[in-house]
Amino acid sequence: MFWAHITTRRKLIAQGAALAALLALNPVTAVKAGIADDFLARLSGIDREQFQAWRISKRAFEARLDAYWGAIETKRAERRKKKKAQLELTATDYVQTFPPEYEGPRLPPELLKAWNRFIEEEEAKLPKPPVPPPKEIPALDDFLANAQSVYGFVPERVSERAFKERYAEEALALGLTKAQVVRVYALETGGQGTADMQSGIHPITKRGHPISTALGYAQLLDANSVDELAHHGGAFISRLEQMAGRSELPHERALQLRAKAKILARMWADARSVPDSWSQHQAFAKTPQGLGIHAINLDGDIGPMLQAIKLTGLKEDAEKAGKGALKGAEMELMNLTGPGTGLEILLHPPGAAAPTPNFFARKAYYVNKMAQNLTGAGLLAELDRRMDMDISKPGATEFASAFDAITTAPLPWR
Repeated sequence: MFWAHITTRRKLIAQGAALAALLALNPVTAVKAGIADDFLARLSGIDREQFQAWRISKRAFEARLDAYWGAIETKRAERRKKKKAQLELTATDYVQTFPPEYEGPRLPPELLKAWNRFIEEEEAKLPKPPVPPPKEIPALDDFLANAQSVYGFVPERVSERAFKERYAEEALALGLTKAQVVRVYALETGGQGTADMQSGIHPITKRGHPISTALGYAQLLDANSVDELAHHGGAFISRLEQMAGRSELPHERALQLRAKAKILARMWADARSVPDSWSQHQAFAKTPQGLGIHAINLDGDIGPMLQAIKLTGLKEDAEKAGKGALKGAEMELMNLTGPGTGLEILLHPPGAAAPTPNFFARKAYYVNKMAQNLTGAGLLAELDRRMDMDISKPGATEFASAFDAITTAPLPWR
């Protein structure tokens, strides 16, 4: 037996760590470890032949899969260099196939059960290493609690209709269109998202568990909030002060807006206290200050500005690259794959024709079911299809009517 000759605790712990890592994977991939040798030694006859054939085939498949994703990364790095040098991209700059799929022999059901049972038995023999508790994804209450404790900030919550009208007002002022914003909303929230919607929690029933920190109509991550505030905090503060300075505004409302501006100035200073990079903003977003900053998405005065300006950044990136007015699906493509990659698909025919694995990291591709087995152009069409499907849902139709209200009769200054 595999573990019979292990006599020292040091060796046992080493083997245990290897098996623990192995068991985190699907048992089918366990052929990578020496444990398969010991299981094979137990077998005879047809079972031994079948297991050995499966094991060899799986090893060959895993090698092909690793080589495929290695080629994807190599091509991606080469494309970055060509784009930086403003060189034309061609079909040879992309891997033109999809990831290989396993087509070799499979274990018969009884043999597969025996293999899985063997793994469980060996796992039971091992000392259990300490397992760190899983990292919990912060929820809405965490953002609100940190906003209040760090900054003394409680977001002003307004009705969904009012939030949509304010969002529409900010979006139109920034040069965004009704179609762009409402279609992105339809895709990001399923056409029924609320201003306090968090990814993983149903916006209507409020059931579920957070699967990311994404909040609101534009589903901004905590790092997005930090990043946008760091870059545009001055404009947000000026906007609040401009609103407060209107002569027709009630005195109490003006004081409220100026108080928000002061709090936002503190948040802005904190957001700029770390180096201006996405990784640094991601790290800062996990601090009490960063968690508190994320709560500004919920505020009826600040949230619409923040989310609209995030979409405006995509529009501006496209304009700088020579791309004209973006359709909603094109904007979402840039949002999903990253602005540079989205433009690579939109502006370069070889990118539009290339398989989607070229545009995702290995893990992200397999997690993103919507993007699998499509070309760049196919992914764009799929985004459009999903937007068409959700654009008639209640939240999206209310959002569209909010834009119509702003277009026909500008809102009184809030």
